[in-house]
Amino acid sequence: MIGNFDGFHRGHQAVAQAALEVAEARDGEVWLLTFDPHPRAFFSPTGTHSALASPAVEARLAEALGLAGIYTMTFDNALSSQTPEAFIADNIVARMQADCVVVGHDFRFGQGRAGSADTLRAHGGFRVVEVDAFTDEGGQTVSSTRIRGLLSRGHLAEANAILGHRYFVIGTVEHGEKRGRELGYPTANIVLDSRSSLAHGIYATTIKVDDQVYSSVASYGRRPTFGDKPPLLEVHLFDFSDDLYGQHVEVAFHAYLRPEKKFDGIEPLIAQMDEDSAEARAALATAQPLSPLDQALGLVHATAVPA
Repeated sequence: MIGNFDGFHRGHQAVAQAALEVAEARDGEVWLLTFDPHPRAFFSPTGTHSALASPAVEARLAEALGLAGIYTMTFDNALSSQTPEAFIADNIVARMQADCVVVGHDFRFGQGRAGSADTLRAHGGFRVVEVDAFTDEGGQTVSSTRIRGLLSRGHLAEANAILGHRYFVIGTVEHGEKRGRELGYPTANIVLDSRSSLAHGIYATTIKVDDQVYSSVASYGRRPTFGDKPPLLEVHLFDFSDDLYGQHVEVAFHAYLRPEKKFDGIEPLIAQMDEDSAEARAALATAQPLSPLDQALGLVHATAVPA
C-alpha cells in the first residue's frame, strides 16, 4: 500500500482490505509506504493543515487492521522532485521489493504528481491493484478533509461513522494548574497539535491507561472561565484516583456533549460539570463498536473495575 492514509477512514480501510486479501492469497504481508510530513503540509508550511492521526495513532490503526508495519519516508525537496519512474525504481522495487502494490483511485506520486496507477503498471514489473472511490451510505465520497470539517463543527457522530472507528488521540499526561482537582474533578491533561481540527467543547470519552480502559468525560479548549489559555485536552476519569503524570494514554471520543462556555463563577461551573458527567456516563453505557476495526482498537467499553 502506498499513500497518506490519514485517519484510516473507511475508504482507506477498503484499500487495506484489498491489500490484505492479496497478501493472504500470496502468503505475504502488507506494509504501508507513507510520507511525513504530509505533502500538503510540505508545500504549504504556513497553512492550517493538521493530520487527523499522529504517527502513533497511525501505527495503532495499522496494527489493528492487520498490517505488518509502516515504512515512513521523509517528504522533502529531494523526494518531491523525484520523477515517478525514479521513485518506482528506488523505493518500490529496490527498497520495498514489492510483489504487488495496492493504491486508492486518486493516488498520485512523483514530481508534479505526474505518476498514477497506470505509471506503476507501466514501469514497476509488479502487480497493481487500484481500489475504487469509497462512498458512504449517502453517496458522498469519504475523505480526510471532510472528516476534519465535521470534527471542527462538533459533528462527532458523523465523523466517527465515516472514519469507521471512534476518533482517538495518543499523548502524554502533563502537569497542569491542578484547578480541576480543586473543583472535585481531577484531570489528565494532554496537549494536542495546535492546529487540531477537534471542536472546542465537552465530550464523552474513554481513556486507556496501562491496558485498562476507563469511562471519562473530557474538555478540549481554552478554559474561558479562567482566562483565555492555549488549547488543552483535560480528561476526568470516573472512579479513578491514581497519579497519571508522564503516562502515555489513548483517548477515544464517543459523543460531543456541548460547546465550551464561560461561566460567571465556580458554583455554576461545578453544577454544569456534574450534568456533563451524568450525560457522559449515559452515552458511554450504550456504546457499541462501529466496525471490526473499532472493536480491535479496544476503546469502546471500559474494562477497569471501579474501586
